[in-house]
Amino acid sequence: KFTVNFTITNLLYSSSLGNPYSAKFSATAGVLTALLDQLFKKTSIHSVYTGCKMMAFRIYSNFPRPAQKIEDTGVDAVCTYKTDSAASQFDRVIVYHEVSNKTNGITKLGIYSLDQESLHING
Repeated sequence: KFTVNFTITNLLYSSSLGNPYSAKFSATAGVLTALLDQLFKKTSIHSVYTGCKMMAFRIYSNFPRPAQKIEDTGVDAVCTYKTDSAASQFDRVIVYHEVSNKTNGITKLGIYSLDQESLHING
């Protein structure tokens, strides 16, 4: 498993995004899951990538970058890949750079605009 965290700057946070049983959470999670699937299937882990699950949407905390709008939405996802002795090991630095390249320098993911400094990938 690996985690992916980033902030969307054109998705205003609302309390319904904080409720995993709400229609808004489900719809947004569906769109983001599909976008992450497309993204990771274009990286070096494409052959072992098995999917992502949205764990939480959260209000962006404006610390330590006070210029950020408080309404932005933070995204927390857990993604999985199968271990395969023939496949290369998961390297979060390589995957981070691949994701950066495929998101216009961490600025665009489909219809969403991203905070360029918010992407974290932990393996």
